[in-house]
Amino acid sequence: MPDRIVHLQWEGPFHLPEIKKFSDKNVDYGIYQVYGRHPVYGGNTLLYIGIARDQTFAKRIGQEDWKDLELDRGKYQIYVGRLAGTFTPSESEWKRQIKLAEALLITDHSPALNKVNVSYLSEETDKTVKDLHILNWGDYGTLLPEISGLRWSSKFDSPPDYAYYGNHKRSKFILSI
Repeated sequence: MPDRIVHLQWEGPFHLPEIKKFSDKNVDYGIYQVYGRHPVYGGNTLLYIGIARDQTFAKRIGQEDWKDLELDRGKYQIYVGRLAGTFTPSESEWKRQIKLAEALLITDHSPALNKVNVSYLSEETDKTVKDLHILNWGDYGTLLPEISGLRWSSKFDSPPDYAYYGNHKRSKFILSI
């Protein structure tokens, strides 16, 4: 797969009652983030990253039982991120991009309430995610504006001839930027 750039256009913050407006079956799919108070990390902490892939944001987020999380008596905020670009891919490709973007966002940001013992970049996604770049636009909360899957893949676990500059034979290779 060639380099793939996924643009996420974020909106927020919203409270749960406002999420009901994200029910358009044509566009309201993607990734969401939940922020709130965490007993260890404090207030306005990234608590959770989830996806609305087979159902709209309104339906998917409405299924979460946030009351059980005791998130500072409902004082939590939700951001929704839709994939954007110059064309809409097939439904299966759209869903695949949502899943890969979620895995990379969770791996990169380690939200407090996502399962910590789960490897989000499995061997299968590792091969695919290495070519993925996420660009976050709009109101993306505390997420990084750009994320590279290459950083989190296993491609550079043991690169041959990797050493500090000056420890190699000089090369005439010129990096073109």
